[in-house]
Formats: sequence, structure tokens, C-alpha cells
Amino acid sequence: MSASKAELRAKALAKRDALSDKKRIAAAAKLARRGLPFELLPGSIVSGYSPIRNEIDPMPLLKKLAEQDVKLALPCVSARGQSLIFRIFHPNDRLMLGPLGIPEPSPAAAEVIPDIMLTPLAAFDRLGHRIGYGAGHYDFTFAHLRKTKHIIGIGLAFAAQEIEAVPALSHDVALDYVLTESDVFDFRSSEVAHSLRG
Repeated sequence: MSASKAELRAKALAKRDALSDKKRIAAAAKLARRGLPFELLPGSIVSGYSPIRNEIDPMPLLKKLAEQDVKLALPCVSARGQSLIFRIFHPNDRLMLGPLGIPEPSPAAAEVIPDIMLTPLAAFDRLGHRIGYGAGHYDFTFAHLRKTKHIIGIGLAFAAQEIEAVPALSHDVALDYVLTESDVFDFRSSEVAHSLRG
């Protein structure tokens, strides 16, 4: 990993960490009110994540999606360098701590492959590139699962996490969208993102 990526990650996370609890809660609520930027097919599987390290909380959005004809899942970490596993989840489920101390569904919960992956990140740019935490879990998972199924990748972030440019490497997988409390970035249709403010 280049030092510049580490520096960009540290700066973006410092901005994220500086946000007040009030701003965090309001941002998560705004994401939930807006919902996803496209119609979901009945029975779609949407994977979220258990927020850690001051990540924007996807749970209000997941609760809203649970009211539709959508199945929810959460990722489970198996091992570094391996694809994440996704298990069915309902917002009322009790979760257990996984190997990295992140809440996960029980191993008894059914394993699924999501249609849409809501993805946490440290930083993003307007080409859909993200900086994660350096372990490569999501890049590896997208690359692995997309061999068999088209999966829409949606980054969730605070607007403060946007940076000018991510030094993307060949194995880095670009996102289809990034949703923040103030913008919807759609990276699918051109070189430069379309931003829908609001």
C-alpha cells in the first residue's frame, strides 16, 4: 500500500471522527428517508454492515428496506484474503461478535449472495473508487462474487469523506454508487459521476 493511500485514509477518517453524534444520526436518517436510488426487484437481497469506527449507520436504511419485499443480509468475515460470507439478517435479530469483533448473524443463519452490497469505506472519489481499511475484504469479495452474479456496489459515507482522487490499483473495485447525506453519486453511466443533490 502506498503511503499516499494511508495518508488519505487517515485524513478522511479524522474528518469522519470529528463529526458530532447529532450530525451522524441526522445523516443516517437522511439516507433512510431517501432510500436507494433505483427500484428494487421483489425478493432482492441487500447486504448491509454493522457499523464500526464511526461509520455512517446503515441500520435506519436497512429497517426501511425491511418493510419492502427485500431480504437483508450482513457480512461475516472468514479469513483475510477470502471472500466475505453473507448471512440472512433481520433488524430485530440478536447478533454475535465475529472474529474481528464486528457483530455478525449467527452461523445458523442461511448463507446468501447479495444482489446489492452496501459498503462501508474510509474515503471515496468521484470516479467511484474507495479506500477501505487496507485488508481488501470488499475488493476481494466483489471480484469473487461478480464471477457468478452481477452485484451492485453502493458505498455509504458522510460527505466529509469525499476526496479529490483515490490512487486506485488494478485490484481495486470501483463502486456503482456512493450515497452520502447530501448527494447520490451514480458512477455507472460515464467517466464522471452524476451527482443528485438533496
